[in-house]
Amino acid sequence: MTSLPSSEFLVGHAQAALAACGAPALGTGGHPTRSPINGASLGGISGGTATVGEAVERATAAFAGWRTTPAPRRAEVIRHLAALLREHLGDLATLVTLEAGKIRSEALGEVQEMIDICDFAVGLSRTMGGSTMSSERPGHRLMETWHPLGPVGVISAFNFPVAVWSWNTALAIICGDPVIWKPSDLTPLSSLAAHSLFVRAAERAGAPADLSQIVLGDGSVGAELVASTGRAAECCAARSGQQHLHHRCA
Repeated sequence: MTSLPSSEFLVGHAQAALAACGAPALGTGGHPTRSPINGASLGGISGGTATVGEAVERATAAFAGWRTTPAPRRAEVIRHLAALLREHLGDLATLVTLEAGKIRSEALGEVQEMIDICDFAVGLSRTMGGSTMSSERPGHRLMETWHPLGPVGVISAFNFPVAVWSWNTALAIICGDPVIWKPSDLTPLSSLAAHSLFVRAAERAGAPADLSQIVLGDGSVGAELVASTGRAAECCAARSGQQHLHHRCA
């Protein structure tokens, strides 16, 4: 009969993976998490997050300059993120296994999906064009140009704790849109680790702070993000009577 791993064993692996990714260490703070492997607590974590209001304010400020940055320059952030994901593939997969209960191969596969979308987004940054059309005016053509929307909210579920965020974030960032991420409250460790890798990637690329932010909590935090009509709305190219933060949900 095979015995379950001890809580000390799982916590040790979690601590090592968090440290490798540059994420806050486990402690007795808020946002506790437990492992479905043995049902025991892994501890809590209280650093590295913002409130929804703070995140919206910061995303708005970041958007003001990021929207005018050329797409290939924006893609440098995602290129560095892909490199860090390759470097820490095993560390992030460990956290996915510990929190979501995925077998090792599935966890590795989820992180590989993150790498794949980053590679796709980097290539896309040099192919985002617009249609050109004939004009009735002699010697003229009409050109279609795509503009960034504004800060994007991403809400992800526990069963894909990091991949869904990357699918949305890699594309949003190259399109000029900062991201505010509300992950599942069941998987705070893997989400903080992924976010920490993004922060390192942005620093390496010389990008402005707050392009990607994370807000932790239960469903009420997600509802607050969805309902947000904060200053981010001022930067959004919405045409309806009431402007809202743009959202992408899992």
